[in-house]
Amino acid sequence: MPTGLKQTSSIVAIGFEIREVAPNTFTQLEVDLNLSPLDREVFVVQSIDMTLTAPNAIAGQDTAFASSLTTTRQQGVVSLGNANCLAVAVNQIAAAGFVDGGVGFSQTPSETPGTILPYIGIIATNDFFCQLEGAGNTGSGFLSGKLYGYRAQASADIYAALVQSEVLSA
Repeated sequence: MPTGLKQTSSIVAIGFEIREVAPNTFTQLEVDLNLSPLDREVFVVQSIDMTLTAPNAIAGQDTAFASSLTTTRQQGVVSLGNANCLAVAVNQIAAAGFVDGGVGFSQTPSETPGTILPYIGIIATNDFFCQLEGAGNTGSGFLSGKLYGYRAQASADIYAALVQSEVLSA
């Protein structure tokens, strides 16, 4: 457990689903954690599972779906290099120059590094966000997943630092 935090719940699994509003259109979902700022409540993220739609196999055309899960609202899908990004998933098909549907690739970086870390992030504000965007597809993409973690109460100084860091890096 991180220093300055007191666990107040058992492990919680929070499911989420998002579908593109139209093919190849950035779409974002806000998921409310119902945290209590008066109690200085935070959510300690231990693991994230994300399942992403396979892109369309179109002869001669590259297609992809990319997604991210962040602690703040974003203007597009972001990478793990973003300070507020906790997870990413990318499915793509490289078909440019091929007469068939091409070759599929799946990228899910080790955003959940197993048991070597006690947690992968702390959400100090009341929600998290999922982003999804396709490229070159004829249909809308779909992302579903679960975020695993627990509620905790932070000391006043730790809570203030976590909220300020999350909000200022947005």
